[in-house]
Amino acid sequence: MAAAAVEPSSTQTEARQAAQAYLNSRLTNGTSTPSTNPGQKSPFTIPVIDISPSFSPNLADRKAVAAQIHAACSTSGFFQITGHNIPSSTRQGILDLAKRFFHTLPREKKDALHVRHSKYFRGWEPAEYTYVNPADWTGEQAAPETKEGFNWGYEEGLDATGGDGAYVELDGGKGNGNVWPREEDLPGFYATVREYYAEVLGLARHLFRLFALALGLEEGAFDGMVTHPGGIARLLYYPPSKDPRPLEAGRKDDEIGLGAHTDYECFTILLCSSAPGLEILSPEDEWVEAKAVEGGFVVNVADFLMRWTNGVYKSTVHRVVNRTREERYSVPFFFSINYDQMVETLPSCITPGNPSRYPPVRAGEYVLERLKATAKDG
Repeated sequence: MAAAAVEPSSTQTEARQAAQAYLNSRLTNGTSTPSTNPGQKSPFTIPVIDISPSFSPNLADRKAVAAQIHAACSTSGFFQITGHNIPSSTRQGILDLAKRFFHTLPREKKDALHVRHSKYFRGWEPAEYTYVNPADWTGEQAAPETKEGFNWGYEEGLDATGGDGAYVELDGGKGNGNVWPREEDLPGFYATVREYYAEVLGLARHLFRLFALALGLEEGAFDGMVTHPGGIARLLYYPPSKDPRPLEAGRKDDEIGLGAHTDYECFTILLCSSAPGLEILSPEDEWVEAKAVEGGFVVNVADFLMRWTNGVYKSTVHRVVNRTREERYSVPFFFSINYDQMVETLPSCITPGNPSRYPPVRAGEYVLERLKATAKDG
């Protein structure tokens, strides 16, 4: 069983409450459909950014990509990237692995990996065990979540750099809390995870240098904060809809893959299969379908980056509703700074008209507090 819960500090509690208040305020204003009067304003479009110039030795090329990222992050906090250099075989391999895990591993072997056994919420996560938005547990509008997941975090064996030997877990403990299926139960599982994770971790570190440029900082400003970073990843499965219907005005969804929420860390890199389902709350407070770009990744700002930038960058409210008869798979990677690092407002984002809104909070403790709030018996 999971270890005894540690009481959160007042700062952690306040940070969690602030995140919930932000989510609630956005959902209060949000509608259930895209605009019915698109001619009255410019429709929201999701930026697609080719980041291939960011690998150029020319700083001007890298800054040009960073400027596009800044524009996206200061409006919706949501964009898609191409030109990232992660092979298609690696991307398809992890999606195929998700299908194998959810459909071939017997229930009793999944149950041995259940997240209830882990104080870090690692392992198998059945649909009925969590609600990503804790307010949905008692909400009259809530529909049961249909997602099924498998969660793991950073470990040095997954890091192509080998790490710096200083990784600490969410609660500051040494080692890592990952659990894995036995090799004989799912041959090649860990090797496939390692191949994908190493690639996306490298991409995340590269993107963080672009975020630094986007914020007017030195390109390596965050490098020392991601030497043993938090990097929770998930395999997710969304079953086909029992009653597939498009997003319609005034209709309550009876099936929700993953409820409306914001992510906790700095930013998320999402790989998904061809089946649609991801929807974001646009700056105009309308739900908009986010159709995946072939060969691309979805990237969205999460709570740490919003706190760090004093609200200049927006943490994206999003949800997943599979409205088709297709199975949907996705692999989100939630990138954080080192868990023993403090998150506090960047001085450059504090102005006389925008004083610091957020007190400092330790990265790992904040994420752990948010995860605990999602579990029904947490």
